[in-house]
This record gives sequence, C-alpha cells and structure tokens, in this order.
Amino acid sequence: METAIVFKIGVLAILSFAIAIVSTPLLTHFLYKYKLGKQIRDASTAPIFASLHKDKEGTPTMGGILIWVTVLVLALVFYVLHLLFPDSIIGQLNFLSREETLLPLGIFVLAAIIGLVDDYLGVRRIGPKGGGFGVLYRLGLYTVIAAVGALWFYFKLDWDIIHIPFVGSYLIGWWYIPVFIFILVATAFSVNETDGLDGLAGGTMATTFAALGAFCFAEGKFELAAFCAVIMGALLAFLWFNINPARFFMGDTGAMGLGITIGIIAMLTNTALLLPIIGFIFLAETVTVIIQMTSKKLRHKKIFLSTPIHHHFQAIGWSEPKIVMRFWLISAITAVIGVVIFLIDKGWY
Repeated sequence: METAIVFKIGVLAILSFAIAIVSTPLLTHFLYKYKLGKQIRDASTAPIFASLHKDKEGTPTMGGILIWVTVLVLALVFYVLHLLFPDSIIGQLNFLSREETLLPLGIFVLAAIIGLVDDYLGVRRIGPKGGGFGVLYRLGLYTVIAAVGALWFYFKLDWDIIHIPFVGSYLIGWWYIPVFIFILVATAFSVNETDGLDGLAGGTMATTFAALGAFCFAEGKFELAAFCAVIMGALLAFLWFNINPARFFMGDTGAMGLGITIGIIAMLTNTALLLPIIGFIFLAETVTVIIQMTSKKLRHKKIFLSTPIHHHFQAIGWSEPKIVMRFWLISAITAVIGVVIFLIDKGWY
C-alpha cells in the first residue's frame, strides 16, 4: 500500500515538472509579446533598491501562472479520469478529494487569481506608488481569503485545536478563527516579502513544501502529500527558468497563492507552530521589514541599508547568486530540523 502511494506521489511530481517545463516557452512568449514586464520602484522612494534592480526592469512577471495552472490542470484532469476509469492506474493518480485537497486547491487558485490582478495593475502602473495594490489593501485581501478558510475549518470541519510540539493539543474555541487568519496572513505576507531575488522565493518554498509533504505523509494524509508533491514539481520547473539571470519572475500570482497555501496545509496538519522553523527565511525577511519600519518611525533612522534582509546583503556587496544559494542552504537545514522535531513529537523514534 505505502509503495503504491510513494509511486503515485513520485509520478505526480514528475508529471507536474514535465508539464510545467514544456509549457514554459508558451508562457514566456505570451509574457514577452504583451510586454508584461516588471516595473521597478522609483529611485526617489527607494534609491538603494532602484539602483540594485534597475537592470531587471522589463523582465516579465506573472511567472507564477506556470505553477498554479499546472497544479489546477493536473488536479482536474486526474479527477475526471478517476470518474471515468476509477479502477485504472491512471484513475488512481487522482489527488483531488473533498476531505484533504479541495479547500487548499480552491484557496490556492483564488489567491493566485487575485495576485494576477495585482501583477497586471503593477505592470500597467495602475494604483498607488507605481502600481498594484497598496500594502494595506493587500493585507486586507489576505485577511478576506484567510477568513474564508478559517470559517470553513471552524464551522464545516469543526476544528478548534492548536497543537504545541512536545506540550500537547489544546481546544481554543472561537479563538481558532483569529489565530487561523493571523497565521495565513503572516505566511502570505512573509512569502511575498521573500520574492525579491532570482530564485529566492522558489527555492525556499520548495524546501518548505517538501517539509509539509513529509508532515502530510506521516499523518496519513496521502492526497495532501501528493498535492504538495505536484506543487513542488511545478515549483522546480519554474525555478529552472527563474535562477539568475531570471527568464521571468514569480509575481504576486505565485507568491500570494503559494504563501496562503503553505498556511492552509500547516493548519490541515496542525503544524502551524513549526512554520517559523521550516519557513525560517520567510520569518527572517518579515522581521527585518518590521524592525526597519519601527526604527524609521520611532528613531527616524535605518537599521538595515535596505529591507527585506536580502536587499541589505546586496547593498553591502554580496552577489545575488551568493545570497540566494546561502538562503537556500539555510532553508533546507531548517526544513530538516522542522521535520525532525515533528517526527520526535509524534513518537517516530
């Protein structure tokens, strides 16, 4: 049984990677043809950022389409094949189920479409500060999407438990709703902040989804583990073209959708308190932004040359590939640490 499940997960990941790789030329042709290129912030508002990224202006954004469309297509195709040929090998590759993957897939696609709108507004310079949704508006959208998930979990799934590793699980009643919303909004915002260098967000999210997939598999949520594997396959294909120098950028359509999905899967596996470990890079990026904003507000001074922290390292002279690869290493290490903590907590020793 477990061998068949591992085979299914492996096949789905490979198919996802292959389909995304083959689809990339079509996507890049479309993005370049319609000049859907990244617009760099004005030097008057962000001089250091503008100087470091001026050569990236015009590189197509919205590359995250490659990820969520691949996942959506595979989910729908194998679901239909399962309905038509339920006992066939192809039919058994279905990973769309009401109990495990319908909600995360739906939230993923919804958030990705909203992110796509944000990307388009940014490209066309529609909106405040050069285009796209403002920070507060974006946080509001994250909150609305997270609220949908929170209400579904609380009222439909009857979930109100938070697990603290090595301590226990606790019923928190209606407090589950604001806790759920905070976790999803914080995760989505953090992932969005990390998407700033070629390959950075893609690589760190790949290790995070690998850890989440391990959690799902260990808990017997095999369809959810397959869902994580499909996302990973598409992410790695995206990363193939996103490493420096990037052929295209992920954009909010990728970062927003994937960030929300990380939070959803963490809640489904009750591993939200492990997110700061397996997603340590996301946490570090956000904390540096908060520290910088607080210092500028209260002290009228910067602590970092530029934030998020990856821009600070750029400003002090680190090359972009060096920053990205070192952050990948840190992300891989913390993901492994998170999985080890999870397994020990579950008694897998």
